[in-house]
Amino acid sequence: MHLSLGFSPCPNDTFIFDALVNKKIDTGGLTFEVLLEDVETLNEWAIAGKLDISKLSYGVLPQVLDKYFVLQSGSALGRGVGPLLISNREEGTVNVERETTAIPGENTTAHFLFMLAYPHAKNKVFLRYDEIEDYVSAGWGPGVIIHENRFTYTQKGLNKIIDLGDYWEKETGHHVPLGGIVMKREADEKLRIKVDYLIKQSIESAYTHYPELNDFIRFHSQEMSEDIMRKHIELYVNRFSFNLGVEGKDAIIKLLEVYISLHPGTSYNLNDIFSGPQVFG
Repeated sequence: MHLSLGFSPCPNDTFIFDALVNKKIDTGGLTFEVLLEDVETLNEWAIAGKLDISKLSYGVLPQVLDKYFVLQSGSALGRGVGPLLISNREEGTVNVERETTAIPGENTTAHFLFMLAYPHAKNKVFLRYDEIEDYVSAGWGPGVIIHENRFTYTQKGLNKIIDLGDYWEKETGHHVPLGGIVMKREADEKLRIKVDYLIKQSIESAYTHYPELNDFIRFHSQEMSEDIMRKHIELYVNRFSFNLGVEGKDAIIKLLEVYISLHPGTSYNLNDIFSGPQVFG
C-alpha cells in the first residue's frame, strides 16, 4: 500500500522519519510518498485533507478532527519547549498590544499560545518561522520564534519577552502540546496501528546511531551547525515522541478544551481523538 506522508525538514522530524522513509526498517509492504514542507503549509494541507499521514501543529487540530485521528507516536510535547516572544528591545519597553507581532503561521500552536497570553493583541503579520528573527532584528516589532531559533536569537542581540510555553504550563499545569502526527480517519484501525508502530520503530532506529547525524538530517538542515541540530533533536524528541501516554493525551485534550472555551458553540467528542488503543508501554 502506498501512502502520502508529510513532515517538516526540521531535525526532529527528519530524525524521527529517516528510517521509515529511507527503508532502514521493514515497513511490512507499506511505501510512502514523502513531502517535506514547513509546518504552516502542512497545517493548511491538513485543513484541506490532502495527505494520508501528516505532521501538524496541535494549534490547528480543532479544525481537522473531522478528517484525522491523532497517532500515538511522533509528537513534540514537553516542558520548556514552547515558543518564545522576542524583541530587539528590553522587556519593559515593548507594548505587544500596540505593536505588530510576527507570528510563524496563523494555524500554528505558537499563534494559539500567543492569543492566550495576549488576547487583545490584534496587530499581527504571519511569516515563515525562519523569517521572524530578521523581522525582529530590523525593528519592525516583536516576533514569536519556534524550532531552532530558540537557540540562535541571543546571538543576534535579541531579547526574550515571554516564554509562551511557560505561560501555558503555569496557566494549565500541562505539558506544552506543540505538534503531532495525524492519519486519515478513513484508514482502517489495523493500518493506523501499523503506521503508529512503524514510527516508533523509526525513532528507535534513529537512536541506535545518535549522536551521529545522518545525511538525511544534514541535507535538510544545511544552514544549521551540528550543535544546533542536536539541540533541536534533544529538545523536541522525547518520551512523548515514542508514545503520548496519559500525560500527553491530557495536554492535547486540555488544548481542545481551551479552544472550545474560546469558541462558544464548538464541541468535540473528546473520546474520539486518538487512533486505536494505547498499544505501547
